Amino acid sequence: MAISPELLEILRCPKCKSKVEIKPDASGLKCVNPECALVYPIRDEIPVMLVEEATVEK
Repeated sequence: MAISPELLEILRCPKCKSKVEIKPDASGLKCVNPECALVYPIRDEIPVMLVEEATVEK
């Protein structure tokens, strides 16, 4: 089961509070703010929205 559109609509980047979108390969949620650009991993269909767990993707 993928992340529901309703959940995706309310999720925000914990660092900058911008929206996030699902990466094309569904491996994570990427912050849409180009200055932040953090990617939060999705593990067992659960987004891990911790800044410490995020990686930077430009």
